[in-house]
Amino acid sequence: MNTLSYKTVSEKTEGVERKWYVIDAEGEVVGRLASRIATVLRGKNKPNFTPHVDTGDYVIIVNADKVRFTGMKLNQKEYIRYTGYPGGQRKRTAREQMDKHPERIMEDAVRGMLPKNKLGRQMIKKLFVYTGEKHPHQAQKPEPFNF
Repeated sequence: MNTLSYKTVSEKTEGVERKWYVIDAEGEVVGRLASRIATVLRGKNKPNFTPHVDTGDYVIIVNADKVRFTGMKLNQKEYIRYTGYPGGQRKRTAREQMDKHPERIMEDAVRGMLPKNKLGRQMIKKLFVYTGEKHPHQAQKPEPFNF
């Protein structure tokens, strides 16, 4: 009998090495880009992924106002929110959302692909979305992320 034993190594929160990535969203489809970003935020692209630990990296998205939708989604997709008051349900189409708050489109898409628990709320804090080319994270030396 072979005495080799393979043990699954669980990553600890203290031992996680995080990188900073910058992603140019110009011309990218919203859902496809969001699923790739959610994978990086969770840490599933790393060999030491542990489901119950936040092993993900930081992601900076630039040019979030230049993402695109496929088909008729720009006119038909609705973003719904609730104010908390009776009759307080508010709806916006994707076109209206692009005009007023284009960064929220990527934030909402990525948030929907993360776990709906404390861990997911911790992961979404590592996402930074900007509408232009510039971002204030030059000191972290972000490297471009290639898919």
